Amino acid sequence: MATLTLDYANCLAERVGSHGLPAQTLTDAAPRLAELTRRLNQTKGTGWERWRLLPFDPMRREHVSAVKKLVGKLRTPTNDLIVLGIGGSALGNSAVHAALTPATYNLMPRKQRGGPRLFVLDNIDPHLVRETLDEVRRTDPKFKKTIVNVVSKSGETAETAAQFLVVRQMLKKALGKGYPKRIVAVTDPGKGTMREICEAEGYATLPVPEGVGGRFSVLSPVGLFSSAMCGIDVNGLLDGAAEMDQRCSEPDLMDNPAAMLALILIELTKRGKTNHVMMPYCNALLQLADWFRQLWAESLGKRQNKDGREVFAGATPIKALGATDQHSQIQLYREGPNDKVIGFVEVERFTRDLKIPRGLKVENLKYLEGATLGQLLAAEKKATEFALVESQRPNFTIRFSRLDANAVGQFIQLWEIVTAYAGLMLNIDAYDQPAVETGKVATFGLMGREGYQEWKTQVETALKPSSHVITSKGDSAPR
Repeated sequence: MATLTLDYANCLAERVGSHGLPAQTLTDAAPRLAELTRRLNQTKGTGWERWRLLPFDPMRREHVSAVKKLVGKLRTPTNDLIVLGIGGSALGNSAVHAALTPATYNLMPRKQRGGPRLFVLDNIDPHLVRETLDEVRRTDPKFKKTIVNVVSKSGETAETAAQFLVVRQMLKKALGKGYPKRIVAVTDPGKGTMREICEAEGYATLPVPEGVGGRFSVLSPVGLFSSAMCGIDVNGLLDGAAEMDQRCSEPDLMDNPAAMLALILIELTKRGKTNHVMMPYCNALLQLADWFRQLWAESLGKRQNKDGREVFAGATPIKALGATDQHSQIQLYREGPNDKVIGFVEVERFTRDLKIPRGLKVENLKYLEGATLGQLLAAEKKATEFALVESQRPNFTIRFSRLDANAVGQFIQLWEIVTAYAGLMLNIDAYDQPAVETGKVATFGLMGREGYQEWKTQVETALKPSSHVITSKGDSAPR
């Protein structure tokens, strides 16, 4: 069984001086965190905290059964799987896939990779969409071996709806009346625009569970369907999440990694550490840092608290990659503003490693000979950790004993629970996103949706043409 370890010593004053937390802070906060744990244990599975139940029966049994039944019919004859979604409907899919399949997965022959190629269209960039569809059509001109997985609870998210309309038309043109068999929708089980379309056109469907917001949905069919299609161990993911959930239900602060992480990050934020870096020393985990950024930013970035008082809560999540960003970011992290907490993520044992050969006979490179790339990467991380401590920059490490589905499931559940604690500590609603809604309705107005005309007027008034523009000379041609 994989284990996750949290090492937070470098966030304490005994390591980083006045920029860390005194040990007494943890002692003093322990009773409060025990009370928050009790509250979270009571509200688990209610309201917008239904995501806590995803790793457990009956939700787990129902979702896995439905996913596996559909995958059993579709996986073997499918060569390409296209996921249409944005935000929480896409980031989790990409992160789990990147963590648990080879970096060259889409380049492998079908027999070797076992499942379909995966393309997650998480934006409406026309070049991204067109070039992806052109590549799929190159190998499957009639889309007979392609499945389109549209992920939208309501069906009204403009970006996903636009993608869906484009791809649906292409499928319809290529396949005629049989095109609905190439679409799987993950949507609200009982209502909404997408549900109406599914019922009218006969798509296979899986549920976005009630009370599970997009950024907390990766362990629901939102993320499980594409994972299972690509051969990822979905039961392993859920086993890991269940194990972590139990650990994070412990009232003792010293036994509860989510409570401890939330306490450290929120207390350091209050002390001016308002930028939170996640820096995996493993390329496969980089997209989990992308997933974390949405979770942390959208959940905690709030203008008002639950009492209606302006607080402008939140911290800015940043992603970096070790060792790559030692050569682009660490200079800033060590000698720039001391306003960051750096979270390292490392893997203790890589399943595949490369030995550095001997024999070049260059004196200055002898120290590398006979070691492995994994050993070098571990040394690079340790050295960076040391350098940050020397500069009194707080940092912590989350260590995977090995990289597998169980460990990834633990990591996901850990950070979702950390977010729940942080919301309580900040007295904000971690489950809404009012600032995102403004952009959505303004887009509706600009695109001419009925009933949103006043938003177009507001946008055009606020952003009217001005003289404060600089344009380069010369002809420019669109790409």
